[in-house]
Order: sequence, then C-alpha cells, then structure tokens
Amino acid sequence: MKKDRLYLFTFLSLFIVVYICGYFSMNYLVGLSTEQFLKIQIESSKREAKEMANLISYQAQQINDPKVIINNVQKSIEKTDMQTGFICMFDQTGKEVCHPNPQRIGAMTLPDESYISKTHNEVNSEDFYTYLKNRTEGGGVRNFSNSKIDSEIIYLYPVKNTEWIIASHANLKSINDQVQNLKFYFILVYIATGTLIVLLSFFMIRLFGSRYEQKLEQKNESLFNEVLSLSKLNYDLTNYKSKLDVAEKVKTQNILIPPPAKKRILTHLKSELVALEIHQIAYIFMENTITYVKDVNGKISTSTSSLDEISNELDNTSFFRANRQFILSIKSIDKILKYGNNQLKIEVSPKSEIDVIISKNKAAEFKTWLNK
Repeated sequence: MKKDRLYLFTFLSLFIVVYICGYFSMNYLVGLSTEQFLKIQIESSKREAKEMANLISYQAQQINDPKVIINNVQKSIEKTDMQTGFICMFDQTGKEVCHPNPQRIGAMTLPDESYISKTHNEVNSEDFYTYLKNRTEGGGVRNFSNSKIDSEIIYLYPVKNTEWIIASHANLKSINDQVQNLKFYFILVYIATGTLIVLLSFFMIRLFGSRYEQKLEQKNESLFNEVLSLSKLNYDLTNYKSKLDVAEKVKTQNILIPPPAKKRILTHLKSELVALEIHQIAYIFMENTITYVKDVNGKISTSTSSLDEISNELDNTSFFRANRQFILSIKSIDKILKYGNNQLKIEVSPKSEIDVIISKNKAAEFKTWLNK
C-alpha cells in the first residue's frame, strides 16, 4: 500500500513539475514565434509599400493623367483587405485616393485613427505584439479611442514627385486569427509532449524501481540467512562455554577428569619470568615476530616460543588457531560477526588492538570446533 502511494505521489509530482515548467516555456515560445511572425509581416508590408510607391512614381513620370494612375492602382489593390496586410493611398490632406474597399475612397485618414504616433513612422514587432495582446500603449504604439478598428497603418511611404502617400495596413482580425491558431497548435503539442514525458518518466521510474526492489529483497534474504547462521554460531559458543563451566565445577569437586595437555606456559613480563596458567590465557598473538600472551585480566607478557609450538602444546578443545597471527581461547570469544566475503570477525574480551579475522577457508573448521 505504501509503495502504491509512493508511485502515486511520484506521478503527481512529475505531472505538476512538467506542466508548470512547460506552461512558462510554452508562453515564451508562443511570444517568440508570434513576434517573429509579426516581424516578417511588418517587413513584408514595408517592402510592398516601397515597391508600390516606386512603381507609382515611375508611372507618374510616364503618364501625365493622375486619374489613369489612380485607376491602375485601385484595380491592383481592390479586395486585398482580407489578407493579413494590404496597402492604400491617400493624399496630403488625409483623403483616401485608393483603397481595397471602394466605399472607403474619399474618406479621411487621420492620425487619430492609427496607432502610429506623430513622432514615429515605424513600429517594431515587440510593440505590435503588445498591442495585439493588450491594446495598450507601448513603444511606437499609443492609445486611441477606437479599439475595435479592423486594421492599422504600420508604415507610411511617400510617392516621389506626387502628393500621394502609400500606407501599409495590418489586418488585425486576420493576424489575430493566425496568432490564435499558432497558440492552439503550441498548446496541443505542449499537452501531448508533456503527457508523453510524464508517462515515460513514470514508466522508467517504475522499471528501475522494481529492479532495485528485487535486488534489495535478495540482499535482505541473504542477510537474513547470514544472521541466522551467525545466531547459530553464537548459540553454539554459549553452549560450549556452558560445557566448560560444568567441567570447571566438576574439577573443583575433585571429580576425576582427563588432565589438559599442558597446565601452564612460561612467559616473560619485562625482566620477570611468569608461569601463566592455561585457564588464565585469553588469547595469544604475534606482532613484529614477537609472541604476546594476554591473560583474562588484560595483562600482556611475551613468550620465546612460536605460535606453532604453543598451538601444538595447548588443548585444542579450548584453543583455536584463528590464523597465522592469532590463537583464541574459547573463553575470550565475545561475539562472532560476518566479515567480508564469507569471512568471520571475532570480537574478543579483553579487547584486541588487532582484528581477529577467520578466513573463509577456516570458517568451516571454526564452526566444527564450536560444535565439539
């Protein structure tokens, strides 16, 4: 149950993080793409206005009749106001001379009807995008009363040698429709991509999590078996110590028991010779080629004999040769711990500064010794 709740919270966390980050990323990309689209639209409108102005200027030099020129221009731009951008032409008084909508011919085009201020004759894509979103003043865009107007002049270019001015219009409705379509496709891709990322991430978490859980369960099972094995060893150690205690009690009651192989060993304590009783020995170890003997009280003395010589003289039911460096007394063993790869570590009392390690090759022999 806890595992299911953990996966649920993981899924919800992924969902929240991905969609929150994606939301801000999407808004940024939509704005960036829209500004790029508007920049292209503005540049295209400027280029169209300049080309048309140059063409009209050329015709004005060739044709002396303004009515013919106006008629030619009107035919070329008629019904183009449905596009994202179109051009019109008015004179110095602001009167429309040519317009895609013939009904607008003769109407006045005043500065108040456009968001181009008197001090600006161009607008950049960032200002244009701000205006489309909020219809508020910013940059070259200024506030005006008619916020429902369908088109705006974004560029003015005079026709040389005439009194006419070419105006590039932006069809706000058409541009807004394209911007909304762009947002819709961004949102669609964002939702699909975000959902795919969340599902794939959750699937990968489940996959790797299940594998890790299987390995963890195997390790726990192995550790449990090792704990059982060590518990059995410690139990056997306790039983063996109990047997020795019984043997000691029998000895004190003058009951005849087989004598030990050796009753005492001769050691040196500084300049003093000490005959140390076998039952007082905790363990014997070698360090820097010197043989040390530590008794149950923690007192250390030395011996001139090697570990091999001492091991051959001791009772093998009470002493065990743990390794080349250590001989253990059953009485000194405090705990038996697992160590490394199938090795055993023995904690002794009194404590030893050297770790007592039984290799995996001698571990079975040690277990058999404890079961005697």
